[in-house]
Amino acid sequence: MDMLYDCWLAYGKDDSMKWTEKYLSRLCVLCSGRVISSAVKELEAAFGRLTGNIPERISQPLSEGCFILRINDSLGAGGYDISVSDESITVMGGDENGVLYGVFRFLILASGGYPPESLSITEKPCFPLRMIDQWDNADGTVERGYSGASIFFEKGRPVSDMKRLTDYARLLSSVGINAICINNVNVHRTETFFITEGLLPDIAKIAGIFADYGIKLYLSVNFAAPMEIDGLSTADPLDERVKSRWKCTADNIYRHIPEFGGFLVKADSENRPGPHTYGRDHAEGANMLAAALKPFGGNVIWRCFVYNCHVDWRDRTTDRAKAAYDNFKPLDGKFADNVYLQIKNGPMDFQIREAVSPLFGAMPDTNCLCEFQITQEYTGQQIDLCYLVPMWKECLDFDTYHGGEGSLVSRNILGAAGVSNVGSDRCWTGDPLAGANLYGYGRLVFDPALSAEKIAMEWVRAAITADEETAEVICKMLVSSRDIYESYTSPLGVGWMVTPHYHYGVDVDGYEYSPWGTYHYSDRNGMGADRTKATGTGYTAQYAPHNEEMYENVSACPEELLLFFHHLPYTYMLSSGKTLIQHIYDSHFEGAEKAEELLMRWRSLKERVPEEYYREAELRFEKQIENSRQWRDVINTYYYRKSGIDDIRGRKIFR
Repeated sequence: MDMLYDCWLAYGKDDSMKWTEKYLSRLCVLCSGRVISSAVKELEAAFGRLTGNIPERISQPLSEGCFILRINDSLGAGGYDISVSDESITVMGGDENGVLYGVFRFLILASGGYPPESLSITEKPCFPLRMIDQWDNADGTVERGYSGASIFFEKGRPVSDMKRLTDYARLLSSVGINAICINNVNVHRTETFFITEGLLPDIAKIAGIFADYGIKLYLSVNFAAPMEIDGLSTADPLDERVKSRWKCTADNIYRHIPEFGGFLVKADSENRPGPHTYGRDHAEGANMLAAALKPFGGNVIWRCFVYNCHVDWRDRTTDRAKAAYDNFKPLDGKFADNVYLQIKNGPMDFQIREAVSPLFGAMPDTNCLCEFQITQEYTGQQIDLCYLVPMWKECLDFDTYHGGEGSLVSRNILGAAGVSNVGSDRCWTGDPLAGANLYGYGRLVFDPALSAEKIAMEWVRAAITADEETAEVICKMLVSSRDIYESYTSPLGVGWMVTPHYHYGVDVDGYEYSPWGTYHYSDRNGMGADRTKATGTGYTAQYAPHNEEMYENVSACPEELLLFFHHLPYTYMLSSGKTLIQHIYDSHFEGAEKAEELLMRWRSLKERVPEEYYREAELRFEKQIENSRQWRDVINTYYYRKSGIDDIRGRKIFR
């Protein structure tokens, strides 16, 4: 057994599944289909690990000792019911995917040591679309990837070995993922040709692997493809030649991949081509592609990460945070019914702390998705421990107040897309503990009502150890890690302060005078971005009145977001009784201390966790300590030099 490779599908890692053997020895399969076949294979693999044998296939349920699979339409798409009795275990699904999800759910919980009486459960997905976005490039690199090379592409072509892709499909399906886009949203020249005859047969093989596990394949496309592929002089979405080329492209794709999901598009952002070049809006661009896919049941996922990346830093009225709302809110109701707008959880770019995007709930007549970043671009790059589920849950639970109290983000979207954190590393995610984020993303978007703590415990028990005492220690480390990372990096929602482009490590002014529009505006008197309607950029006005008033008023604004919304003096008094500058000093000293405590707690588990997990994670905890100290010293020194105000506790600050 290779537990690092198996992740949370490490069946038989201990004796916790011993009780299941009498049920897994006989399989009664009362349904059929390609996804059902995958469910059967999973049960056979699990029983094979436990006993070395293959389960006996029977045509009718026995009075005792069998595992039954069946479909019950009333459970709905993706829904499942698991029934455990003394005689048998039955998994019923609302469809084939539901059966597969139920099988995985049973095996994961049983492997995690959960008792039989707790495994009779009924669940159904909250959202119809639960997607993973790969930022993989044809040359084998992964943009913002921290786990090795691409598992999809090498040397300009899709990989030929399907074994790892099959195992990835298993991992994703086991947490209810039903869609995947396999290439980077920044579509380079080689990837532009993925939709052509020369590469579609290879793409189709990958699509088939994921279809076996109920996952539809999408491709990121270049909006200017008619020019680059076909030599047209324009990519104007209202030009009949352009429309015709996309229709022909769609027809050819579906001949190769009948179950193709559709296109993911990044347009008019960060120098990518789009409809604005031709004086057209995003709805006109998206709807042109949607019309080409419509006859085949395909979708267009259109990213709302659209902003001016050539800002003059001297202009204090320009605010990147306002861009998505300004670009898309006026177009509500103008998008085709097979277009989905993909909105980042915050208005900036996956920071450790930022406000929830005001677009959520503001477009009631448009299909919307929430985009999360599982890969830790700004949150430690799978070196520093940072369990992201609490952040994502805060977003999904945020009350937009569009339509009144109770208008949560989770009630205003039809799904989510998560930027993948996997690569060719043995454990898939570089840091084996970062597997909790991939697992957690799938579980949370299947059921947003789940707590971050419950999800973390499930993952620890399935992936590392079913020992409750050890699992509790690791779970607490995970759940506290986001706050620890935040405490030694950028304070109170101000964001950024990272090394440009690389985005790991501190550089307070790295983006302060750049064209990217990511400014903290620190001066000798104070810091923070004034986004109020009264004296700032007016960003607060993009929210529903209840939230606008909360964020506009400095005394009502949540303190963790104070510097996201307000420029405040260093002497501003927080509710803790500390000044702003003292909070900066204290949080950075305390954050570095807590990073050291993470390593100590991990080392206390050396004899209680698998050696491969221990070794890989320990190396990263050591690097995290170095990183936290660097952040502490640079941030504290920077703000001492700006403010001239001493740390009242007299700790070492480099002057």
